[in-house]
Amino acid sequence: MAPSLTSAPTGADEGAGNTGGAGRPSRRRLLPAAEAATAVAASLVYPWICTTVDVDPVVRIGQVSGLGALQLYGALLGLPLLAVLLFTAHRGPLARHLLVRRLVCAALAGLAGGVLAGGTVIALHGTPWPLGGQDGDPSTLVAMANSMMHAHHLPGVYPPGFPAAIALWAKLKYGGLGGGGFALHDLQIVCTALAGPAAYLAWRLLLRPVWALAIAVLSVITFLDPIRPYSHTAMIVLLPVTAAALRRLARAGELSTRAAVLRGAGYGAGFGALFLWYSGWFLWSAPGVLVLALAALPWRAGRAAVLRALAFAGSAVAGFVVVGSPLLYELVRFGAGAPDRYAYLGVYADPGYVLGWATDRPGQLTYHNWPVPGELGGQTGIAVLLVVGAGLGVGLGLRHVAVRVAAATLAGSWLLRFWFVSALERTQTVQLYPRTTWIIMYCLIVLGVLGAMAAVQRGSALLRRPDGPLGGAVLPRTRVQLAAGLVCSLALFAAMGGSWSVNRYMPEDPQAGTMGTDAWRAHTVKKPDGSCPEHSPVKQCEDIDIAFFGPGQDLEDKLWCGALPTAEWPVVCGRPAPWTKG
Repeated sequence: MAPSLTSAPTGADEGAGNTGGAGRPSRRRLLPAAEAATAVAASLVYPWICTTVDVDPVVRIGQVSGLGALQLYGALLGLPLLAVLLFTAHRGPLARHLLVRRLVCAALAGLAGGVLAGGTVIALHGTPWPLGGQDGDPSTLVAMANSMMHAHHLPGVYPPGFPAAIALWAKLKYGGLGGGGFALHDLQIVCTALAGPAAYLAWRLLLRPVWALAIAVLSVITFLDPIRPYSHTAMIVLLPVTAAALRRLARAGELSTRAAVLRGAGYGAGFGALFLWYSGWFLWSAPGVLVLALAALPWRAGRAAVLRALAFAGSAVAGFVVVGSPLLYELVRFGAGAPDRYAYLGVYADPGYVLGWATDRPGQLTYHNWPVPGELGGQTGIAVLLVVGAGLGVGLGLRHVAVRVAAATLAGSWLLRFWFVSALERTQTVQLYPRTTWIIMYCLIVLGVLGAMAAVQRGSALLRRPDGPLGGAVLPRTRVQLAAGLVCSLALFAAMGGSWSVNRYMPEDPQAGTMGTDAWRAHTVKKPDGSCPEHSPVKQCEDIDIAFFGPGQDLEDKLWCGALPTAEWPVVCGRPAPWTKG
């Protein structure tokens, strides 16, 4: 029988722990470990295989060949898994199929991150430098890591987790200073690959394998940015971990005081680690989640239950503060209100559009032709589908803690987004509000998947009733076959969507103004031996530069309008371009 939404199944899966006897506890520990190991192994094997692809990634035909090899390897890895899944869904005992499905879902989640990492390997073939080379955000991250290695300085109010990882890997493998860029190259690939397992395993705290896979694949393929893979991975993981923590808060009365304190401290430490990895999502989700946390306290369960819940919450806050103290200290020291005045296409476009993202390298896109209007109130079919799915999630599944957290996060992010947007001209600050596009769209995807899950569970319950349309004659085999088909469709989406995502990062001349600029730059910086990368598009490559991080100065107190021709500054930004003065 499928679980109700209120049961919020955890890592214990159907069929995973149904055997009685003394072997159950060890089995419950073994299966999650096997699931995690499968996901991680699949995610790392894929990019490792892609290191054998020998193409010129700067030439378009070479890029197309690389994309073809990426799909070929994905099919060779994925099709046998799907074949075993479908075979066991139609033949043999259901218990065996459920175990196979659990491991196949984990492997496919790993491959979803692996395809993006494999594409990054192909785009960077022949160069030891990361996406971005020595320019843009990657150069800033390396400068932060250099400052950590040289002067042991934290990067101000920026989360220090990823720069610290760059510094550590540069010391271990590349001799410290001068090796930060090479370390970032490796971490871009590894962290991109591990995003799939991280998303899937986080959602397995709350959902069964197929539904966890659905959210993991859709979110990783849609949001992951190999240039900064740490940022979106933190966003994807934060929501399910928050939901699991709130579920435990609501049930804290079932624990002893000691257990409540220990578990609260564990969750707090986890949140602290995510905060150090990337902190922005905590701001956008805070308003809704704080209100939800107050509602989750077991007010009606008695004084003892409330006190244990408060002990859980207090130890969670303490654990968060202890682990997150390096960044919290910097925020208190420098202030969290540092002005962000950098505007780009996402700032010029309709702020009510939250289903797409345009970077400061938009190519031929302008606010005149992006976003493309849809047929129904300007909304596309995908937008309408997501909104309907979100309605199903809230309508049918509101008792599920993940639905409540996604809805509360969406509402809080929406309010903060338009708070900052409404003050944009007056304050001349952006304050990163376009990034709420990602978390709002993520919440819509989560609600849509959970809405589909709620509809399936309600429909299955209706069909199982003796007075239902089929008189209760619903075969378990039919349900698992439908689930197997859904897994196959998710695998196909990952293959097609992964190719689309990778293609955006293939090297392209910076004059085109696209995201391919970052891979192009990686091929234009000298290697440690002083020679140009194998497929460098330029004859004279940049020298290796060792820079250190220093906070920028806010000199004009006005927006800086990026990706705009000089002539459009007055119309779009309300002032002439600074370089035309005098």
